[in-house]
Amino acid sequence: MMTKMSFPPSVDEILEEFSEMEDWEERYEYLIELGRELPRLEAGLMCEANLVHGCMSTVWLVIETVDRGTLQVRADSDSLIVKGLIVVLLSAYDQKSSQDMLEVDAESLFEKLGLSQHLSANRRNGLFSMVQRVRALAVQHAASNETKSQ
Repeated sequence: MMTKMSFPPSVDEILEEFSEMEDWEERYEYLIELGRELPRLEAGLMCEANLVHGCMSTVWLVIETVDRGTLQVRADSDSLIVKGLIVVLLSAYDQKSSQDMLEVDAESLFEKLGLSQHLSANRRNGLFSMVQRVRALAVQHAASNETKSQ
């Protein structure tokens, strides 16, 4: 079913995979497969400070600077389907500048993927809580970089 791609797959690759699937059961299976590929977060990062509040599942999310202005999003969860949703999130946000992260239209992406209609209200809220955390951390990184450059 799933062709081997780079990790995380691009938003376009996920959209293409979704378009080739017959129904939501297949798409959920694909999300679970993606979740299985998500690298584990180190135990030291699985702490209260990195928890995403508003998720029913436990989700930890951090953003680290990997290169001048490029940020890496790393996250983990105790739920396989949520790990798959994290991969979708990584596809949209990972390896971007804080400014580029703030310009991502996550709601539009979730609409295109059908996630807004097919996820339970609790999962949708959790997904948007993860987006809010990414955006808040991107703002923090932008502000700290601005302070350093003055």
